Amino acid sequence: MATKVRIPAPLRKLTKDQSVVELNGATIQDVLNDLEKNYPGIMERICDETGQVRRFINIFVNGEDIRFKEGVKTQISKDSEISIIPAIAGGR
Repeated sequence: MATKVRIPAPLRKLTKDQSVVELNGATIQDVLNDLEKNYPGIMERICDETGQVRRFINIFVNGEDIRFKEGVKTQISKDSEISIIPAIAGGR
């Protein structure tokens, strides 16, 4: 059984309009690598050239921000749910 990853609307054109994809991996980094393998080009939208998650992208595992865990080294289980959420700014 693969881990479910929720894809935000701005990235869905890269996942063939799928809002949820199933990927494999033991860590967030593994899942991101599997995401890139299955949907080439998506990784550059999520990570910078050093492989770190971009400042304006938030990744949550079961509702917890990976920035407050172990970042891309955060361990996940098969029943984890991962959400990729771009930051929203603006307004007054």
